[in-house]
Amino acid sequence: MFVVCVGLSIGLTHAQTSSKSHTLSGVVKDKSNGEVLIGATVYIKGLNKGTVTNEYGFYSLTVPEGKYQMIFSYIGYKTIPKEIELKANLTLNVELPSEDNSLEEVVVTADAPNENVTKTEMSVEKLDIQQIKSMPAFLGEVDVIKSITMLPGVTTVGEGTTGFNVRGGGVDQNLVLLDESIVYNSSHLFGFFSIYNPNSVKDIQLYKGAAPAKYGGRLSSVLDIRQKEGNMKRFAGSGGVGLVSSRLTLEVPVVKDRSSLLIAGRRSYADLFLKLSPNKELRENQAFFYDLNTKYNYIINDKNRLYVSGYFGRDVFKFGNDFKFSWGNTAATIRWNHLFNSKLFSNVSAMFSDYNYQLRVGVGTGNFDWLAGIRNYQLKNDLTWFASPNFTLDFGASGILYEFNPGRVQIKDGTGDINITREKAVEAAAYISSEHKLTSSLTLTYGLRYSLFLTLGARDVRSYRTDAPKSNATVTGIRKYADNELIQTYQGLEPRFGLRWQLNNVSSVKASYARNRQYIHLISNTTAPLPIDIWKASDTHVQPLISDQVALGYFRNFSNNRYEFSAEVYYKYMQNLVDYKNGADLLLNQYLETELLRGDGRAYGLELMMKKNKGALTGWVSYTLARTERLVNGQFPEERINNGEYYPADYDKTHNLTFVASYQVNKRLSFSANFIYSTGRPFTLPDAKYLYNNQTVIDYSGRNQNRIPDNHRLDLSATLKGKGKPGRRWKGEWVFSIYNLYARRNAFSIYFAGDGSANNTARRLSILGTIVPSVTYNFTF
Repeated sequence: MFVVCVGLSIGLTHAQTSSKSHTLSGVVKDKSNGEVLIGATVYIKGLNKGTVTNEYGFYSLTVPEGKYQMIFSYIGYKTIPKEIELKANLTLNVELPSEDNSLEEVVVTADAPNENVTKTEMSVEKLDIQQIKSMPAFLGEVDVIKSITMLPGVTTVGEGTTGFNVRGGGVDQNLVLLDESIVYNSSHLFGFFSIYNPNSVKDIQLYKGAAPAKYGGRLSSVLDIRQKEGNMKRFAGSGGVGLVSSRLTLEVPVVKDRSSLLIAGRRSYADLFLKLSPNKELRENQAFFYDLNTKYNYIINDKNRLYVSGYFGRDVFKFGNDFKFSWGNTAATIRWNHLFNSKLFSNVSAMFSDYNYQLRVGVGTGNFDWLAGIRNYQLKNDLTWFASPNFTLDFGASGILYEFNPGRVQIKDGTGDINITREKAVEAAAYISSEHKLTSSLTLTYGLRYSLFLTLGARDVRSYRTDAPKSNATVTGIRKYADNELIQTYQGLEPRFGLRWQLNNVSSVKASYARNRQYIHLISNTTAPLPIDIWKASDTHVQPLISDQVALGYFRNFSNNRYEFSAEVYYKYMQNLVDYKNGADLLLNQYLETELLRGDGRAYGLELMMKKNKGALTGWVSYTLARTERLVNGQFPEERINNGEYYPADYDKTHNLTFVASYQVNKRLSFSANFIYSTGRPFTLPDAKYLYNNQTVIDYSGRNQNRIPDNHRLDLSATLKGKGKPGRRWKGEWVFSIYNLYARRNAFSIYFAGDGSANNTARRLSILGTIVPSVTYNFTF
């Protein structure tokens, strides 16, 4: 498997330097396609100073006047030395040509050598898309979301479920971004596949702890996914044909070395086979999902660049004229990069995101159309000031307008429609943060984010008695708010802090702290989120979530960076978590706040990871020991869970072990394997049952005091590349995979089945219980 690694180094040719300083800046790109290289390192050996490129490949470094030898390098690319004499500010853009690596140089990291030790950030995971493509996948569908669950501290409640959990956080506590636009549902087919077309993805970064201050609005993590920009050199394409779907990506240089266009599409085709059925009813059914990714970028001049990107995706299930269910995301981003001068970089972004679902039933008295969703408009400006090699300052501001549609049902028989009141809110934020290198061993990052949340009308807000639990019977009054009238204000500071103490060239200790605030909530009392779950704004009855997380880590490299080891411990305390009364009715409930409870939570754990970066055999082993607990101890007995004591969260998994490996036999043949083992998630068993009026009544007391059986699974894949012909652009490969090699029936849940008598029996529900083989053909040209 071949994944690239970036590095830039600068050597001082002689000691003659002036006290006068100048700024060297520029962009590093891939020579073959013009894609910028993210995370490049710039290092001056003589001065022991350095910097890194940002998300747009830009770097800036202020050094004394003099002659320097610059060496631009990127693992997997040819090294280019350049001699320069710095007498004034200089712009130097560099394009690196790729090279064919031997097996001994294959790597599995997109970081610079030793970066896991030298960088200040901790609790950050980077995955290269080539690495993800090499991992065995369900039915051959390469999946970004499933791949990150193989990392320490990241779990999911079970197979075929939507979303992921990070360090004890809920699915809604992850900020998922695609080219900076918010994605509210990242799954197709109820969680079996993700919405990300692997051929259009360029960079993936997951923050599990103290994320940079420019990120906010979620408690647990940030998953920042960036799309390719498109080939600026020549027309190119890639695609694949699998058992479930086919995909095609086209990259067009609109103006060579100036602008490009990327268009990527993917569609499943199970419903196309239904059209071949002799059964008319089957021919009228539909079952498919699709994605469309687009991106245009234009270099206006040396100081300005424009990006326009979009995503459109949907799932559709239709059974004749009787039933139709569909859901999907729309996201669009416009970005403008501007260089005020060689030290000050700016990015202005305008984003639009929409998630909605539609449910239509067309038969009988239940004939209705149901529509719900969430939409937001966002504007932000991020700036970076490269003050000196020892000090970088980031600052900016953002604003988001939210529109929540909890549900609107049109009933066709004339009995009346159901309209749950829409909600509107504004979230604004400003931040400032810096990276400060105090000595060659000690580096600090510190920042502060201020966030403000305004809940707006038009809405009716109910008030309730304080001497009884909230219910529709304890309403004391209703206040009507006009359109855009202020209902509730929340605000607060969110400090971030990080420290790196480098012990020697191969090891370091890091620490971090972060406070986060989250103002929107996913309302769901199911084990795994469903497409019909709704989002809700913080208001007079639902307060914002707040978390404080501290982490401490040790990082060590071995054998000339061939092996990486990391160990992190963390503790996170969460306030104002949303929980639910036993038997809560959330569906189209006008009195939703009466079904919600407020509680606190804590999550703590140890994450260990050993990674092998180089050689024919690459991969990693990770182990996580963790606990995630909730506490709901309200004023009244009905507002307490587990008698007011801590209980395990639905997604608490004490042990989680993952193994990922890839073996490159030769340039054409490689094998990969994934293994995962985890403690079964908690669930609630009845403590007693008794007969009342000849009916069995089940009695429950403690919540989540039992666990389903432990989960484990082994997946294998083999990739065979075509021989190829010299000068021929078409390259193909066959990928053969086996998911769940030994047909493990992992339990998703335990339920009781019976006739209502005392003979009810416990049953295990498994999503997958068989071997799932697949074959996929991938190609590039």
